Amino acid sequence: MTIRICRDDERDEILSIINAAAEAYHGVISADCWHDPYMSGDQLDRELAVGVAFWGYEDGGRLAGVMGFQQVRDVELIRHAYVLPSKQRHGFGGLLLRHLRQVSTKPMLVGTWAAAEWAIRFYERHGFALVSPQRKTVLLNSYWTIPERQIETSVVLANPPDSQ
Repeated sequence: MTIRICRDDERDEILSIINAAAEAYHGVISADCWHDPYMSGDQLDRELAVGVAFWGYEDGGRLAGVMGFQQVRDVELIRHAYVLPSKQRHGFGGLLLRHLRQVSTKPMLVGTWAAAEWAIRFYERHGFALVSPQRKTVLLNSYWTIPERQIETSVVLANPPDSQ
């Protein structure tokens, strides 16, 4: 087991993990928010360009999961957290999140789809708490650059819970 910052030459592998794991959202989130593929290479490149650094969980010499980490002013955002479907339920996501919490120096926020109840429960098990719907909108507008429709259909969780 190795948790490490992902290398530039792993871009395609990161994209593959994101798109494979994001299939879980297909049919769960509203159809107007679904894209195929879920994330394009251009979208990933834009995320990297604005400072999203991906950390990876390496299993058997290959990435099994990734979690983006982005510092934005006074907070750190968890972005694009995904584990390969064949490697899910082995604790890899929890280990990645725990590592990022340990290296974090600021309050942490994560946004996810409101319909993705499994993702919400995952973050709650790891010390995050949902913020109020009003606070969610303020936070998403302040720290993310996402469409209004995504803001409407998302939630935000914070750690520590009382930080936001």
